[in-house]
Amino acid sequence: MAETTPTEARVAEVMAELAELEDPKIREVNERHGDDHGVHLSKLRAVAKRLKTQQELACQLWATGDTAARLLAVLICRPKAFGRDELDVMLREARAPKVHDWLVNYVVKKNPHSEELRLAWSADPVVASAGWALTTERVAKKPEGLDLAGLLDVIEAEMKDAPDRLQWAMNHCLAQIGIEHAAHRARAIDIGERLEVLKDYPTSPGCTSPFAPTWITEMVRRQHDK
Repeated sequence: MAETTPTEARVAEVMAELAELEDPKIREVNERHGDDHGVHLSKLRAVAKRLKTQQELACQLWATGDTAARLLAVLICRPKAFGRDELDVMLREARAPKVHDWLVNYVVKKNPHSEELRLAWSADPVVASAGWALTTERVAKKPEGLDLAGLLDVIEAEMKDAPDRLQWAMNHCLAQIGIEHAAHRARAIDIGERLEVLKDYPTSPGCTSPFAPTWITEMVRRQHDK
């Protein structure tokens, strides 16, 4: 019988802790959004804060395929330690929307291969939403070299009929272009008004609507008020 390695024992301990934190009510809410786990995210973050950065443990937790374990793995990993191909495989494995989003925002955006992956993913319909998320990051922080008018052309032609996750990512990019780039603002608002994507999305009091014309107008107003 093979001996259990220290890392395998640690994984078992963490998985047991996550199982104890499982809350059926949280799972019910999460499953409505496609996320098959029942651990409150604040408790998950508390576990990550205690564990701190542990790359090997993170890789082992990711390998379990468990959604809560993968979210924890994203929080305790070392983003710059992953190779391009590793991240490509991980993104394609990330079935749960929350895992997908956290992987892109907390790991890929901090990885030196992010631009290479942005180009590869934007051209791949399977993982296109991740590519658009990285493009949105560039629109805001490093727009040099981006064809903003061309991005608006694609959004105008494809966003209305895009699958939900991809549509959301394209809409975010549309809003970011309108917020950050005054020369393209009127067109971005016009596209949003004509396509009406997320126009009726329920928004909590005090929160900004994801409907692009409203989002753009509000964020620009806040910038001017500073």
